[in-house]
Amino acid sequence: MESLSNDQAWMREALAQARAAAEAGEVPVGAVVVRDGIIVGRGGNAPVGSLDPTAHAEINALRDAARQLGNYRLDDCTLYVTLEPCAMCSGAALHARVARVVYGAAEPKTGAAGSVLDLFAEPRLNHHTQIVRGVLADECSALLAQFFQQRRRQNQAAAKAAHPLRDDALRTPDARFAELPGYPWAPRYASDWPSLQGLRLHYLDEGPVDAPLTWLCLHGAPVWSYWFRHQLPVFLAAGHRVVAPDLIGFGKSDKPKKAGFHSLETHRQILLDLLQQCDLQRCVLVVQGAAAPLGLSLAQAEPARFIGGLLLGTGPARKPAAEEARVYDAPFPDAGHRAALRAGAVTGGSAQEAAWLGAARDFWHADGPGQAGPGRALALADAQALASGRRGCVPPAALPAWGQFVPEPRADVALQAVEYFSPS
Repeated sequence: MESLSNDQAWMREALAQARAAAEAGEVPVGAVVVRDGIIVGRGGNAPVGSLDPTAHAEINALRDAARQLGNYRLDDCTLYVTLEPCAMCSGAALHARVARVVYGAAEPKTGAAGSVLDLFAEPRLNHHTQIVRGVLADECSALLAQFFQQRRRQNQAAAKAAHPLRDDALRTPDARFAELPGYPWAPRYASDWPSLQGLRLHYLDEGPVDAPLTWLCLHGAPVWSYWFRHQLPVFLAAGHRVVAPDLIGFGKSDKPKKAGFHSLETHRQILLDLLQQCDLQRCVLVVQGAAAPLGLSLAQAEPARFIGGLLLGTGPARKPAAEEARVYDAPFPDAGHRAALRAGAVTGGSAQEAAWLGAARDFWHADGPGQAGPGRALALADAQALASGRRGCVPPAALPAWGQFVPEPRADVALQAVEYFSPS
């Protein structure tokens, strides 16, 4: 065992463990336990390879030290770790009676040594461990950043290989969607459905497939699935399934360069494929006002899949905040990505959409045996004008360069909908 002289030297030993973890495909976190100038325990992050959610670097190092010392009490020991310990690892260090914990990079999401909470400062605990923060923090942070950057590149390459980009389409760079507030859900992609013709469709699909209700959330122009971010957690908390696609030309989906692609019938066929490919059942259709003609027409083709519809209007007009403007401008980095907007796709203002809306209204209001309509629809706020076939929604505020800003619906609307549509 090698004797070292200071905290930085010991932290470099922990960094060596972190690099070994990265080579094994794990998040690069490493730890060592030192007693009397000698390393008595080593450990790297290994939950993936060991199929063990407790196999963090600190836990592995503490276990190794306990075996070598023949005692689960690690008095007079110091635990060095490259990343601030989580609650589990902090608790383990306290139970082991570790004298000092020295960490490198702070962990703002799960850190339990001062970032999110500080278990080591809890006066009611019967053992107190000294904390030293930020030793070689830059090196520890850089190793983590490099790992995740490489993983993102690998994921992007795999996604591109699985869904190659057509020559006549554009794909918004992933960096445009980095760190979106309130949008934690994993992306799903499809490009092999007949209607897509090789274009990549992005959609969210969260919750159990056998849920009592499925909320199919459809946006209009110029927004995308992000528009439903306040409602999705409510639907999911009720134990329901949520599916929210980005129409081709919007959001994270591919964007054909020619405006002629973006016909209502093309979008309708893609959505019908979505219903079938994802086998959506017991659906409540949630549509932003502009998408009502397109969305409501789906039940005419697949009536057995729907139990009702939630129509959301534009709401009061206002200018977007700076963060809202960034989020909704993200899919459209330049004019080439805006073909769907130039085509006037899914705006609710065309003669064809008006005709579809009239037919859909008659269908959805039909009741009784032998009728095709679901017979149950919920219209809220100014969406009542759409539900009755009348124009008259509040004009949305204009956002420069790419269209109109439509304020996001609030969570309380989703709560009302869950109460209304949930099986009694």
